[in-house]
Amino acid sequence: MPPSALGVGVAVRDRRQPTRRHQEQPQVRLTHADRDAVAEILREAYSVGQLDEQEFDERLDHAMRARVRADVEPLTRDLGAVPAGPGTPGTPGTTTDLRTPLPSTPVERVVAACTHAGSYFFPFVAPLLIFLVSDRYSPYVRRQAMEALNFQLFCLIAGVGGLLLFFLVLPFLVTLYAVVGALCLPAVASVAALRGKNWRYPMFLRLLKDD
Repeated sequence: MPPSALGVGVAVRDRRQPTRRHQEQPQVRLTHADRDAVAEILREAYSVGQLDEQEFDERLDHAMRARVRADVEPLTRDLGAVPAGPGTPGTPGTTTDLRTPLPSTPVERVVAACTHAGSYFFPFVAPLLIFLVSDRYSPYVRRQAMEALNFQLFCLIAGVGGLLLFFLVLPFLVTLYAVVGALCLPAVASVAALRGKNWRYPMFLRLLKDD
């Protein structure tokens, strides 16, 4: 076969073979809700004896510092509860229902109660500090601290709005509710936190929201 003919044949075969381009899909970064879901699986495994205290602490620390899904999948793979992909209810990749109680230890419940009760002595400061510290410590404490901080912000906004619009009835009623609520509700929230409840203040404005 002439060399020219051989070259044409190779060229034809090359054109028939489509070029495959492998494009790596970027991994979606985890949200706080994703980490909370993994932490719940780890706590359940610890409570039934699948993990000892040291293993639980190490895996929980890794889960709170994880950035993408590949970081958390090995943490639950040997527990029989591998996190599913996005869109599956109750698994990482979806937003956790804020009304669903999170697992909590007695120590976490006391800290959460102090978060609410601290509003009487150190408004804004107590819930804010615990909220910042609990980001890698406890999903339950973090959620309660965020709720307490939201309530403090709500009371502040309602108070300022009531002073500026004192001549209107509705802002006055909202301000009155905020004042009465600030005196009574943190105590109720503290008791609920000690019982491991997922307390939510009855308010219509939340500036801080979980991802």
